[in-house]
Amino acid sequence: MSRRSIRFRLIAWYAGLLTGVFLLLSGLMFLGLKHSLENNLLETQARRARQIADTLLMNAKQSDDNVVIGEIQSLYAPEVNDRFIRITRGNGSVLYVSGPPKDQSFNPTDLAPLPPMSNQESALTQRLSDNKTLLIAALNFRAANADRYIVEVGAPTTPIDTTLHQFLVLLALGLPIAVLVTIGGGYLLVGRALAPVDQIARKAAQITQHNLSERLPVARTTDEIERLSLSLNHMIGRLEDAFLNSKRFVADASHELRTPLTAMRAELESLASDVRQKPELRETLGSLLEEVERLTRIVEQLFALSRLDAGEAQAEWVQFDLAELAATTAEQMSLLAEDKGITVTCDEKERVMVDGDRARLKQVVVNLLDNAIKYTPAGGAIRMRVAIANGHAVLEVSDNGIGITPDALPHVFERFFRVDKARTRDPGGAGLGLAIVKSISTAHGAQVEVESGNGSGTCFRVKFPIGRTSKFP
Repeated sequence: MSRRSIRFRLIAWYAGLLTGVFLLLSGLMFLGLKHSLENNLLETQARRARQIADTLLMNAKQSDDNVVIGEIQSLYAPEVNDRFIRITRGNGSVLYVSGPPKDQSFNPTDLAPLPPMSNQESALTQRLSDNKTLLIAALNFRAANADRYIVEVGAPTTPIDTTLHQFLVLLALGLPIAVLVTIGGGYLLVGRALAPVDQIARKAAQITQHNLSERLPVARTTDEIERLSLSLNHMIGRLEDAFLNSKRFVADASHELRTPLTAMRAELESLASDVRQKPELRETLGSLLEEVERLTRIVEQLFALSRLDAGEAQAEWVQFDLAELAATTAEQMSLLAEDKGITVTCDEKERVMVDGDRARLKQVVVNLLDNAIKYTPAGGAIRMRVAIANGHAVLEVSDNGIGITPDALPHVFERFFRVDKARTRDPGGAGLGLAIVKSISTAHGAQVEVESGNGSGTCFRVKFPIGRTSKFP
């Protein structure tokens, strides 16, 4: 999945947002749990301090100190329960202080006495030496005999720390699972939401000029995707109408131009053959005849393109040997090459069977050879090769001619495209030959590739599907 895709970004934002929410809620839950546990512990200690004051110190006399100490030991057993209890008189003397707890987590005698209290109740925290904490609830109490006492009852936060640690462990285990579930759920949700987009993209990639009558699938979701599908289908319909009108115009224009051009050619040939004409006039008629012939070829090429656009190349296919067709065509075209001193060789070592329109594929070979002959200087060489490579039937035509500049290379198959001034000086070319090669190849499911460099020759390569019933010797 690409990091720039909408699917990845939606899942990332969705997972990141929910992860942040989970972390925030987990932090708030942790702080809330800690605060609640500490408050409960302090409240418990404060309640014990009030019980000691109300039941043991309210009516106690100085002579009853041992009784108070015994009751505290009997009722609360601070050492056994890991609690801290200290009772201090108003004059600062200590009436009672508990001993070290059984876990030896602190020594009560090491805890500094409280300063005089102005409030009736207060809470404080004592940090112990081993990174433990002691929560103490202190009560400023006046007995019935007007004696004042400060009752301190405390307990370590070890149970709270254990509970919080367990909570963190649960969070550490549960949060990744929650994030994974979130990502998985987000992937499924985003996948379902974008599934119509994927279908539209796949179908749009299949629509070409040959099947503009097809339409994109419409997701009946009553949302933006449905509206987008309908809008794109309307646009394709308009493009289809415009394309059909354009093809119809080219076909009609080409057809209508053939008759007057034929008539003009006949008249000019008749005039040029008249020996009574002046030499200057005959030369002018010859030039006009050449231009008419050039226009005739252009019209024929346009007419051929219009028939290809209409799907004529797919009308009647047969299976034939592409290597034999290429060799025969190269032999026929060699006479044209010999006039320029160019050698044409054909390398066809085995039969290469393909399915298609033999006449149209011969036109591909003729146009590629003609293009190579035109733009290869005298004394050059053209090599044609037909072979099977990587499951394809490959037709390759290479020359050592003037080549094609890198900026013009992507446009050589466009209609009426001319590369440069050196090429436009050719009197017979109109920039349609390679466009016809491209159209015929596309109609046969073939791929056309070109490799060239300025001044280093050109190689055209056409890859055809191998005939489905091919049998090679």
